[in-house]
This record gives sequence, structure tokens and C-alpha cells, in this order.
Amino acid sequence: MVKHNNVVPNGHFKKHWQNYVKTWFNQPARKTRRRIARQKKAVKIFPRPTSGPLRPVVQCQTLKYNMKSRAGRGFTLEELKAAGIRKKLAPTIGIAVDHRRKNRSLEGLQANVQRLKTYKAKLVIFPRRARKFKAGDSAPEELATATQVQGPYMPIVHEKPTVELVKVTDQMKSFRAYAKLRVERMNQRQVGARLKKAAEAEKEEKK
Repeated sequence: MVKHNNVVPNGHFKKHWQNYVKTWFNQPARKTRRRIARQKKAVKIFPRPTSGPLRPVVQCQTLKYNMKSRAGRGFTLEELKAAGIRKKLAPTIGIAVDHRRKNRSLEGLQANVQRLKTYKAKLVIFPRRARKFKAGDSAPEELATATQVQGPYMPIVHEKPTVELVKVTDQMKSFRAYAKLRVERMNQRQVGARLKKAAEAEKEEKK
């Protein structure tokens, strides 16, 4: 029992809790509605892929997430130029363009250029009007066999880092990591003083 002059417990348990409970009985119907909406959209945008335009591979922002890669808003003008695709043509053939993004690394640029080239090789371009073929349109044989891509197209694959197994040697066992760290910290702390001492010794020698 708690001592001292405490308040007598008086629980307010007469609230109408039924009024505050949120139910989700409409979920099965919503699931059906979303599926039908996806099917209607696929028919509407045929023969384009259902997942929308092709997106680049970019690194996530901030120090916490920058080791992870994700789909970006659009390809840079530099990437399109390297892949040989005109910036005005790109949105018409299902490629997202972001003129504000900049390429910070050569590896990222090369990866996205290769992504564009792979897409371009697989691309089947339908004519704007049936039976009125223009330059750049695919051949009728390719159009006959073309199908609409369902789900994510060219998804971003995250590579798992490989673990290398090493046999533990006697040298590794005898290595004292903590002592080594302490010595290196001390060396780092003494850099200025040692340089100063060496400079003074050199000055004394010259005299």
C-alpha cells in the first residue's frame, strides 16, 4: 500500500468507447476497387508498362540512408545525351526526365546510361496512327509479338555484400587491438609537439 496523503483512486470508466473505436470493415471492398482501377488503367495506357515511366537509380539522401539506392524522379540531361536520346523524345517513349538533378559521381552516371541503353534495346515503339509508320517506329513483326509489361519494369536489384571467410592465425590471436589503438591515439596527440621538438633540434644543429 502506498503511504502519504495520496488522492483516492477514482477511475473514469464511463466514457462511450464505442464512439471512439475505428473499424476497417471496408477493406475487402477497397481491395477489389483498387484491383479494378488498376485493370482499367492498364487498358487505358496500353501498350505502355503499367508501372509508369522508367526511373533512374539514385542514392538516398542524408548520412543515415546514403548507402541505399532507390528509384529517382528522372534521368538527367547528361545521362540522356550519353545514351543518345533527345530530351524532347524521352518522355514520349516512357523515360522520366529531371532537368534539375545533377550527376555527382561517374559510377552513377555510367549505371544510369547503361540502364537507358538496355531499355532502348528492348523498346517497342507503336506508331501514333495505325498503319502510318514513321522513322523510329518498330517493325510490324515486333508490334505483333509485343505485350504490355505488368508490374515493375527493370526493378532496382540490391546486391548483397559477400562475406569472405579467413582462417584465424596465431599472429591475429596475439594482436592486442586496444593497446594498438591507445598507441595510435597518443601518436596523433603528440604530432604537433614532436614536429616542434624536431624543428628546434634542427635549429640547434645549424648553430
